[in-house]
This record gives sequence, C-alpha cells and structure tokens, in this order.
Amino acid sequence: MTDALGGITVLEFASYVSGPYAGMMLGDLGAEVIKVEDPKSGDPFRGWGAADYSATFGSVNRNKKSIILNLKSTEGVAAAIALTEEADVLIENFRPGTMDRLGLGYEKLSAINPRLVYCSVTGFGGTGPYAKRPGYDTVGQAMGGLLSVLTDLESPKGMGISLSDHLTGMMAAYGCLGALAARERTGKGQHVETSLLTATLSFLGENAARYFEEGKVPSRKTRTQTAQVYSFVAGDGKPFVIHLSSPPKFWKGLCKVAGHDEWFDDERFVDKAKRRANYDELEGLLAAVFKTETREHWLEQLLEEDVPSAPIYTLDETLDDPQIRHLGVIHEVPHPKVGSVKLVESGVRMSDTPPEIRTAAPLHGEHTEEILKRISNKLEMAK
Repeated sequence: MTDALGGITVLEFASYVSGPYAGMMLGDLGAEVIKVEDPKSGDPFRGWGAADYSATFGSVNRNKKSIILNLKSTEGVAAAIALTEEADVLIENFRPGTMDRLGLGYEKLSAINPRLVYCSVTGFGGTGPYAKRPGYDTVGQAMGGLLSVLTDLESPKGMGISLSDHLTGMMAAYGCLGALAARERTGKGQHVETSLLTATLSFLGENAARYFEEGKVPSRKTRTQTAQVYSFVAGDGKPFVIHLSSPPKFWKGLCKVAGHDEWFDDERFVDKAKRRANYDELEGLLAAVFKTETREHWLEQLLEEDVPSAPIYTLDETLDDPQIRHLGVIHEVPHPKVGSVKLVESGVRMSDTPPEIRTAAPLHGEHTEEILKRISNKLEMAK
C-alpha cells in the first residue's frame, strides 16, 4: 500500500485551525508535513492544555513534524529558505504582508523554487479594504453569511464548532491538490489563496443561487421549508429530524406513520409547494402527534416506511452508535507525554491509497535537530 502524497513535502507556517487543518489533510494522505513554530511557545493552541498538548491542538496537527525557527532572525529565515528549496507545498496563515516582511513571500520563494505550491490563508483575502483585519472563525461565519442561516437573528448565538475555520482549511487543501496536479503538466507551482470570507461564502452556493433567482434573503428557516425538514421532540424528551426532500413516497409514508392518511390528499398539504406554504401549520400538527410516543418508537416506524429520519445525537451518542463502531473511524495513537490520544479519522476512504493516522501531534520542536541536519550543507554554503 502506498500513500497518495508519498514523497511530497509540505512546510506549514500556520497556527490555530485553518492552515493546520489543511496541512493535516495533506499529511493524512501521506505528505511529510513540517510545522514551523516559534521558539517561545509554538502554536498558541498548544497552550490550551498541559504537557505541550491540547485536544484542540491535537485535532488538527497529527501526522506532522515540528521544527523551531526564529523567523525574526537571519539564521531562522535562512533555514526556512533552505527548507523551501526542497519543498513541494508551503502553507501560511499570517496576515497579508507578514511573510513578505519576513523575506518569505511568494515572489521571492517561487523564484528560488519555481515548482513550489504556495498557499496563503487569510481572513478576508490578500487585498481589499478588509485585508488587514483580524479574522477568526466566528467572524468568517458572520461576514460570510453562514451564521445568518444557522441562528435566530433576533437572538443570535455563535455555533458550537469552528465551521468557517475548517471549511477554509478544506479549501486550502483542495487548492494545493489542484496546484500539485497542474504542476504535473506544467512543471511549475503557483500561488493558491483562500480566506475565511470566500471559503464560507462558497459553502453557501445554493443559498446564493436561490437569492439571485428569487431576490429573497435566506434565513434559518428558508432551507428547512424548501427541503421539507422537520425537527421534533418525542414524548420521552429526545429530539429527532425528518427530511422529506422531494419524492412523494416520503410524504405518504409520513402520513401513515402519523396515523393521518387523509393528510396525503389534504388541500393544505397536497404537494410540495402547499406544504412549504403551510409549513408551520403542518409542523404543529406533526409535533402534537410525535409527543405521544418515544423517539425510538417513531424512528422505528419511520424506518419501516423508508422515511429519511434520524435521532439528533449528542457527540457521545454519535461515537457510541453501532454504525460508527462498525466503520472503525476512531483511532488511538501514542503520545510521548499524555500516553495516548483518540482521534477521528479522515472522512474519505480510498481503496488503494487511503488516508491514515500515523502519529499524534508532535511536541514543540520535536524534530528540529533531525530536519536541520538535512539542510546543514546548504546553511554552511550560505554563510
């Protein structure tokens, strides 16, 4: 078995989530990912836990090596340049202009290594009126339009996951893979750019297309009504969802389960358009029905009628679900200071070159000596 990105070297000048998540995705596919960290404390997420490790840091930094370089020193920059000469990909998520000031900008490094794929991850893009603003996950969710369709705007709340950060990291990895594929034909690398703002907006493609077509600003309920999505709390207090989508058979099955076959031909609900128009009324009728039995009862009935439905799980319930256990997506890997850590594998499976969790996140500077030895001759020649 070979790695999809075996032989590819990635330099990661990134911290927090987006850049490291992109690097981790490439590392899962077999690339050697070298995380460049500052001498003082490294990635700030290291400080969210004890023993040079936090769950947050570990979740986006597996399959990497760590090297300490002081990029404010001549020696540190020289080492970074020497590493770049042999690298295939560079990922950075500093504010625009920082890498140029350090002497590690795209123009300079691409002249040294024309095959280099150089990926810049920013909050709002490399240019424009917001380019210098600080960008963090919830800021990207808010300005990218995502939060407006996930929360009640009259009583807004942040989300329980760094969704924009992870989307941006995925876009960065996507861009790097495309650039590597193009390099196979052209022999040249290129500059890949993504941002919290654009990555988040791209995720709202359906919402934007509908807005362009209809001129209506989407809200949290827009897609639930369009896709006929309903959420309920059963008689035992446990929540679940139903997603009718388009096939009429799902609506017919739901009517049967609810004990109201007459609803199928009811003028208020006779087709998708009518059900959308009378969404609140139908939701209220169904909610009253589903209060009469347990969640397990209703889900069994809905499954019997092939109606798309599911429990709304808490994370512990998801991890304990028999399908998750069957798929074997939880992996335990050793860590030199905390013993072992459990991680969720990549969401992609490949028959010949599958992603793999090989190592836990590295200690701060764990591989500095090993990696500096590789470039020692270049550093001597540069003196």
